Amino acid sequence: MKNHIFHTLFFIFLLTGFTASAQKVIRQQPCTSPTIIQQADSIRVLLEKQGFTVVKEASMQMVSEYEMPVIVPLTEGSWYQFVFIGDVSSKLYEVRMYDWNERQVVYQKKYWGDVDGNVISYSYIPKFTEFHMIKPVQVNKKKKKCAAT
Repeated sequence: MKNHIFHTLFFIFLLTGFTASAQKVIRQQPCTSPTIIQQADSIRVLLEKQGFTVVKEASMQMVSEYEMPVIVPLTEGSWYQFVFIGDVSSKLYEVRMYDWNERQVVYQKKYWGDVDGNVISYSYIPKFTEFHMIKPVQVNKKKKKCAAT
C-alpha cells in the first residue's frame, strides 16, 4: 500500500469589486473578513489534527458571478484536501477543478441555506504530477445594478 502525503490548500474568498488604477491595471486584493479568517483558522486546526499540512493558503476578493482561476502544481499520489471559504453573503458557491488536459475532475456546488454553505471542501489524489486549474465562483444575494451610458 502506498503511503500518502497529506496536504491542505486553503483558499478564502470575499465578494467585492476589483481595484483598478488609473492605467486600468487590475490588482488582486486580499480578504480581510474577520469571520472568514476565524473560520479558516478553525478548519486549519481540525485538518492539522488529522495529519494534514498546509502547503498553500491564499485569500482574495472576488466579483459576484466571475470565476477566479487558481493554478496549483500537484504531485502524483499525494493526498490533497482543498478548502474554499466563500463570503457568507453569497447565495451560491461553486468549485470546478480541471487537470492538465482540461478534463473536469471535481465539481461541487453549495447554497447559502446549506449547513456549511459557504465552505466547499474536497479531497483529491492526482494520478499524475501536473498543474491543475481550480475555478471557484460565487453569486451574491444582491441583484446587480444597471448603469446607463
